[in-house]
Amino acid sequence: MMGASPGAGSPSAARHAFHPAHARRIRAVLGPTNTGKTHLAIERLLAHSSGIIGFPLRLLARENYERMVAVKGAGAVALITGEEKIVPPNARWFSCTVEAMPLDQRAEFVAVDEIQLCADPDRGHIFTDRLLHARGMVETMFLGAETIRPLLRRLVPGIEIDTRPRLSSLTHLGASKLTRLPPRSAIVAFSATEVYAIAELIRRRRGGCAVVMGQLSPRTRNAQVALYQEREVDYLVATDAIGMGLNMDVNHVAFAGLSKFDGMRARRLYPAEIAQIAGRAGRGMRDGTFGTAGTCPPLPEEVVEAVETHRFDPIERLFWRNSDLDFSNPEALLASLNRPPPTIGLTAGNEATDVLTLGSLAAVPDIRALVRSSRATRLLWETCQIPDFRKLGDESHTRLCARIFTHVIRDEHVPEAWMESQIAGFNKTDGDIDSLMHRLSGIRVCAYIAARRDWVRHATQWQERTRAVEDQLSDALHERLTARFVDRRAASLIRRLDESAEEDLLSAVTAQGEVVVEGHPVGRVVGLDLVADVACALPDQRLLLRAARRALRTEIPRRVQALTQAPDDAFAFSADGRFVEWDGGTVARLRGGDHLLRPRIDVMDNSFLDGAQKERIRAHLAQWLDRQVRGAMAPLFAARAAVEADPTLRGILHRLEEQGGVVADSLSVPPAQRARLKALGVRIGRHAVLMPSLLRPHAMHLRAILLAARAGRKLPDLPPAGAVSIPADGPHDAILAQLGWIAAGPVRLRLDIAEKLSGELRWRARNGPVPLPDGLPSRLGVRPEMVAAILKALEIPVRAARPLGASEYGPAAPAMLAVTQDARRRQRHRAPNPPTEGPARPSKPKGQASGTIRPIPAVRAPRPIPDGPFAALAALKYPRR
Repeated sequence: MMGASPGAGSPSAARHAFHPAHARRIRAVLGPTNTGKTHLAIERLLAHSSGIIGFPLRLLARENYERMVAVKGAGAVALITGEEKIVPPNARWFSCTVEAMPLDQRAEFVAVDEIQLCADPDRGHIFTDRLLHARGMVETMFLGAETIRPLLRRLVPGIEIDTRPRLSSLTHLGASKLTRLPPRSAIVAFSATEVYAIAELIRRRRGGCAVVMGQLSPRTRNAQVALYQEREVDYLVATDAIGMGLNMDVNHVAFAGLSKFDGMRARRLYPAEIAQIAGRAGRGMRDGTFGTAGTCPPLPEEVVEAVETHRFDPIERLFWRNSDLDFSNPEALLASLNRPPPTIGLTAGNEATDVLTLGSLAAVPDIRALVRSSRATRLLWETCQIPDFRKLGDESHTRLCARIFTHVIRDEHVPEAWMESQIAGFNKTDGDIDSLMHRLSGIRVCAYIAARRDWVRHATQWQERTRAVEDQLSDALHERLTARFVDRRAASLIRRLDESAEEDLLSAVTAQGEVVVEGHPVGRVVGLDLVADVACALPDQRLLLRAARRALRTEIPRRVQALTQAPDDAFAFSADGRFVEWDGGTVARLRGGDHLLRPRIDVMDNSFLDGAQKERIRAHLAQWLDRQVRGAMAPLFAARAAVEADPTLRGILHRLEEQGGVVADSLSVPPAQRARLKALGVRIGRHAVLMPSLLRPHAMHLRAILLAARAGRKLPDLPPAGAVSIPADGPHDAILAQLGWIAAGPVRLRLDIAEKLSGELRWRARNGPVPLPDGLPSRLGVRPEMVAAILKALEIPVRAARPLGASEYGPAAPAMLAVTQDARRRQRHRAPNPPTEGPARPSKPKGQASGTIRPIPAVRAPRPIPDGPFAALAALKYPRR
């Protein structure tokens, strides 16, 4: 709550200055919004030789001050608010906030705007006090809503009441989407968070909006209003602050919510409050509309009827607080503030911030020690009335009031060093919107203190300083709001769309492929199609894109010509292998044909292409694809041509061609033909017939694309280049097998590696068990414990290492490659070995004596244990026979 203005007299002086005995006429001009009440009051004020008018908001006082200056001149008009004091020496007409009305100033005319705010539980006691005591010497006028009529008649005997009808009608339109609201709409929300969210949506979908909130300074508010009034934007997002005297060219008011937090609790809006806000729609003789938007529930029918007919329940009570205060001491002051209302129809309102602050400071011993007179008590009360603009919710405001009181009571003035430090702390224009608004609230407190000439030395200097800082912060805040919530190019484009038909819009395609409509980029030509700009997500997108497509009518034939003359490297397969891309866009789809190596090319559906153009594109892409296949599969085509005269080999190559270079069968081929195939790059392996050259990365990638196209599925994730094994549990096993990755237990091995490994290990074990070669896990890219399972899957027998017995010592026996069935089969057909290994023992001659020494027979070398620890060495020394 704002306190009385500096220099204002006491309540008793006010009653003397505006005593009813001096009044000649007391009038009330009542009615809904847009009745011209304020305009009438300003006319009446300027018709008198002096006058004072009080407004509910600082920005309204500033706005009407400028109107009065335009008529009477700056030297004759004063502005008095809590933070601003512009009082020329010869001022005769005063524009003020209601709280700052100079009660000791005699004037012929006195007016109070929005007098129905007497029913506001927070500020109502100020308006009620003006209603009961503020009088002009010739004429007094109260402006407000019809709902206060009964209480006016009861509390102000003899008052004349004029009712003025609304100049235009107000019609309910129901609910709308936020993005479908008509231009010149105001969207009303009831928290800063909601305002920001809605403003961001309007910026994305409609180009931008102005933002009006109660926390904005008049300078920022006026700059935002100018954006709207000058039609740079067609939408306004605001809090209920627009309900008080904001005159703008609004055609429609949309409520984004029907409840608000009033400082005490969240509550639903009263019908009269809804009417006050909705009444901003339609000015002068122009009709207005209202409704709901977004997630807001619909308005009840009875509320709609009340708003349209301007009929509301009358106010039953006004809030009052005693203004005849006792300044003997803090306790007497608090008691007089809490005095009960003197008559029916008046009631106590919410406990105001100034009373709560007074109660807190009166209990502080250091403060009580300084309050020794009625003057000190009055000063304490005045410092408690410093507005809490910052609303930090802690004790900082109470401490501020205590500091100001202490400085003034002890030193008679607030120290200049303290004022300088406070202003310097807020004089920063960096940061986001919330930071700037917080600093604006802080500088407003400094401006309020600077406006008290009895508190500060060189008050004019400090007022100029605080006003300059507030202006800088206001300009910075306006820039931040505009940068965040206004896209001027999009807003002007939307307005042009609203005013024009599709044929009237100018569209073109730049050399870089950018499509512009009315000078604004809306998309790009990618390949042979238009891709809309994701930042241009406007409700009029269809109309916009139709206009853009008109520009492509001449651009597409030029692009078709460029495509059909493009070199091979201008085309590429898409990442999933199903499409052909050109110039960054998809131009054709790959489908399986009657032969793996001859897939079909289907040109993508495109409204810009006719049949002849599609056929030209298809033929060119088919030739490009054939060249790609023949280049990657060149070894296969060369081998196929070389065996054209040999029916047996021609059949093998035909199968290879059908399967893309790998036939998963083991064929029986005579040695001579096997040798000839090997010379052509074809290997007849144990597991498949293959061409190892087609397992290289480039050829494998193209083969995978062709196989996926025939199967009608996406290109699988191919193993990285250089890999020899991959996990066996991956997807697309069928295609991987056709590509040449053979299942080998826990992994899949590349087919050429599997064939080479099988041949090498079988050759090693041709004569008997031998240890596994060193480095086998690294060659296969697997862990050591996986080798046995891989070899088993390849049908290579491995004898596990025998553990050492209890009486055996030395290194453990290695795993051994066992004799394969082929090796055993060859051993059975081998020639028999000599019967003995040593020299023959001679027979005993006849007649030889029994004592004759016999020759020592040769000793047979012991056979090594096949799986013993020295088996490897023994095998080298004693080869098996």
